[in-house]
Amino acid sequence: MIRVARKEDCGKIAALYSISSDGVSDYIWTQLAGPGEDIHDVGRRRYEREDSLFSYRNCVVVVEEGKVVGMLVAFPMDVDDSYEETDPVLAPYSKLEEDGSYYLCGMALFPEYRGKGHGNALLGLAEQHARDRGLTKLSLIVFEQNSGAKRLYDRHGYREVAREAVVPHPLIHYTGDALLMVKNLSSVQAGA
Repeated sequence: MIRVARKEDCGKIAALYSISSDGVSDYIWTQLAGPGEDIHDVGRRRYEREDSLFSYRNCVVVVEEGKVVGMLVAFPMDVDDSYEETDPVLAPYSKLEEDGSYYLCGMALFPEYRGKGHGNALLGLAEQHARDRGLTKLSLIVFEQNSGAKRLYDRHGYREVAREAVVPHPLIHYTGDALLMVKNLSSVQAGA
């Protein structure tokens, strides 16, 4: 079952977002953590906010047997051309933004719940949410070395439109390039 996220889901959402970001969120949360504070508590607090794009209000969760086992966080992407990321580790990701798209910021399942079709269902739901908002494209960032995730997005019609070199950091799981992938819904509808 997929449902709209609730505030009480934020601990699980933070754990899943950490998985989906392959360490990028851990890097960010480490910068925001107080002395001795667990970074996943920082993530939970961030998703508990209601006035941010990184809010449970922009999440759906996958539930099995009453437990949250997966999530998708997504929202319309409005690029602010005047903003320049000053953190060199984060700068590559800020360059990989597709204005006017429905941005799939993070999607993950706990390992034991993968391979059951939940990822396909979340991607289908994201397309519906984009259409409901009048958006004609979806976007996401994936590490080129995360071949399993890249194959999933390729199968769903996402195509690479830009890439940036990853700035290596011990918390970030991949090196190489981060890819901006976009799926154009208007061409999908035209071909249907």
